[in-house]
Amino acid sequence: MAVLDPRIDAYLAAAPDFARPILERLREDVHAACPEVVETLKWSRPHFMLDDKLLCGMSAFKAHCAFSFWAREGGPEGQPGAMGDFGRITTLADLPTRAALRRQIRDAAAVLRAGAPRATKPGRAPRPQLTMPDDFAAALADVSAARRHYDAFPPSKQRDYLEWVLEAKQSDTRARRIAQAVQWLAEGKPRHWKYERC
Repeated sequence: MAVLDPRIDAYLAAAPDFARPILERLREDVHAACPEVVETLKWSRPHFMLDDKLLCGMSAFKAHCAFSFWAREGGPEGQPGAMGDFGRITTLADLPTRAALRRQIRDAAAVLRAGAPRATKPGRAPRPQLTMPDDFAAALADVSAARRHYDAFPPSKQRDYLEWVLEAKQSDTRARRIAQAVQWLAEGKPRHWKYERC
């Protein structure tokens, strides 16, 4: 039996009237197709995890809903975009049939378990790996709390700090950024912490 996250219940209850049956149907189909999923909220939106990895997510907006898979091998028909894998969903009729949607969910779960990477938008090359500069590494090594928090951050938040330090054009700017980064990291703050509650 599916374990439902009460935060998702609250999200659905607060969704616009047109969106509620769409989101309930999506939720039901995800659980029916892949009973092992675990519900969670990511980016304040309902998502479904499989083996601790994102499988898919759904969102409600003022005039439409969106549904997206996170791993794919070709994925469902059409390319994912800003509106998700099925475009703007405004009514239940915009969704595939139950059988088709559940098949796509099972296919996406199989791809995820096979180790496929997250879907990327067509024409977008993966970002290059960034190497930790020696001066930043030395500054982090001097403050154990900063290093501990940095290591605990996901790669995207680590990258925010690396890009900020590496983009400095002058050595004194770089030194100031490293000192500021170490201070914020020691407090457990991500690079863009000021904007997280906006």
